[in-house]
Parts: sequence; C-alpha cells; structure tokens
Amino acid sequence: MKVNILLLLHFALLLTSCNGQTTVPKKDTDQITKGDTVKALGSSIMVVYQDQKNVYWFGSWETGLYSYDGKTLINYTTKHGLPNNRIDEIKEDQSGNLYFSSCHPKSTIVKFDGTTFTTLSPIADSDWQLQPNDLWFRHAYQTEKVYRYDGTILHELQLPKPAEHQNRFEIYSIYKDRKGYLWFGTNPVGVCRYDGKSFEWITEEDVTEFRDEGANGVRSIAEDQKGDFWFNTEYRYTIDDTAPLKNNTIYTRHKSIGGLDGKKDSHLDEYLSTVRDNQNNLWFVTYRDGVWKYDGTTITHYPVQVNSKNVTVFSIYKDNKGDLWLGTHDNGTFKFDGTSFVKFSL
Repeated sequence: MKVNILLLLHFALLLTSCNGQTTVPKKDTDQITKGDTVKALGSSIMVVYQDQKNVYWFGSWETGLYSYDGKTLINYTTKHGLPNNRIDEIKEDQSGNLYFSSCHPKSTIVKFDGTTFTTLSPIADSDWQLQPNDLWFRHAYQTEKVYRYDGTILHELQLPKPAEHQNRFEIYSIYKDRKGYLWFGTNPVGVCRYDGKSFEWITEEDVTEFRDEGANGVRSIAEDQKGDFWFNTEYRYTIDDTAPLKNNTIYTRHKSIGGLDGKKDSHLDEYLSTVRDNQNNLWFVTYRDGVWKYDGTTITHYPVQVNSKNVTVFSIYKDNKGDLWLGTHDNGTFKFDGTSFVKFSL
C-alpha cells in the first residue's frame, strides 16, 4: 500500500511538472515576442532608430515595425499587438523600454518591454513640466496637442497659441536642445520653445506658412556646432536669454545658406529632416532632390536614386556609431557608406 501511494505521488508530480511546461506560456506573448521573421523590409520605411542594445528598429507607414539585430529581421504588425501598421516615432526610456507612436488615423502610443506591446491611455490635463527623463510625443494631425510621458502617466497637453496668430495649427516636430529646453515645430504658426516655465514663440515669415508657395510646416529642428538653430528654412537663429533683444525677442535671425543648390530663386530653401553628424556637419534631407551636407563653408549634394531615378526621402537619422540612415516613402532605407547613400538589404 505504501508503494502504491508513493507511485501515485510520483505520478502526480510528473503530471504537474508536464502541465506546468505546456499550459503556462508567457501570458500568450510567445507570438508577440517572436513576430514574423522576414527576409526584407517593406518599401515604406519612414523612421529609423537604434536602441541601447544596438538593435535597429524601422518604422513603416504601411507594414508596421521591423527589428534587426544584425542577424535576424523581424516584422511586427497588428496581429502581434500593434494598434495599427503605421509608425511615426520611435523612442526609448532609460530602462530600455521602447515606444512606438502613430499620428494617423488617430493618435496611439505603444510601449514595448521586450515581450509585450501595451497601448498607453492618455489623461488630458495641463501638467506642463520639464523633467529630464520624460518622453515627448506628437499628437494626431490637425490638433494642437502633445503628449508627455513621465513613466507612469501619459499627459495630453494643449500647446498655447502665439498671441500674433490665433489660427489653428498642428505640431510637426519636437526637439530637445542642449540646455534641455523643448522646441515644437508647427504648421502654420511657427516655432515654440518651452523652458519649463514659459512659452516663447518665433513667428517670422520663414517658419510660418502664410506665404503663397503652400504649407510645409517646421518639420525639422536642429542645432549647429555654435548652438544656432535651424528650423528647416533659409535662415538660422541665435538664441539669447540673457537680455531682451530688439523687438523684445529672445532671438536674432540671420540670413543663412539660402537655397541648397545655390540658385537665387531656389525651391530648395526648405527641407524635411536635419541631423548633425559626429564631425559637426549638417545634413539636410529634401523630398525629391536627395541629401545635402553643409560643413560650415561648402554644400555637397548626395543624390539618392534607384535605377537612375530620384527616391522620395523623408528622414535622416544618426545611429550609435555615427552612421547615417535615410527613411523613404517607397524604397526602404538607405545607409551612407562614406561616399554615397546605398539601399540597405540583408
């Protein structure tokens, strides 16, 4: 009888162990973790990001999200937990959690902890703060709002309008400068700076879009080596907070390089994306006319083409090593090899 009891107990332990292995998956996240292994990126790759672990992430407007660790390319879509298959922004917190936002057709922000996608729920309030570890995201198009995520709460915030322009606007870009201040590029009412206490607007004609050539909006904000700001126009801005300048502003506007192609009546006096490389060169992305490098003296043009036809480019990104990547509308992503931009493939 004792033997039978021991055998039964042993059998029960084995059964429990087997059941534990087969019926307790990781909260149904195996599929989310794995995604779909693919051999190539989709054609629409609008944003590129490299995380703390040196994994590349590519955001598409059509086919979701891709990760590449140097060996395997994985595709994540709505069937793996994304709210939709459009990615507009990729950001990362200090703990290595990744955030993927979409601005269309509605605003969504998803947190990825390496295993699970979790959609964040915003709370509308007026809790404007400037904390070093907060993440900031754009809202949906045709709104005047931004998001601030403090690690716990996703704050939905209304950006105040400039006194001189009460038109409706939307936010195209968010940039944190070397002082830790935030800049918001809008369409069509200019650029706004938030220093943690107050809002300062720049509403010069080159950053507003009431001119005849149509709306482009401030899609790019960057600082050069001297600390001057470039708001994707033909001008640059020197910011001085020490004393009010003429017209009671915090800035001085300088006529800068003008059209990238050097022509007097150039259509290349606005651009979509800017980055400063490790040698302090500025790189400007245009829609159909490739990429232009400015070293402080000389402008150099780098065409971006497939089969001798210009590619429509959207963004430029500098990775952890300083290498430059391009996001494009219809041709995947390109990487700079020191001489030209070459289409990325496995």
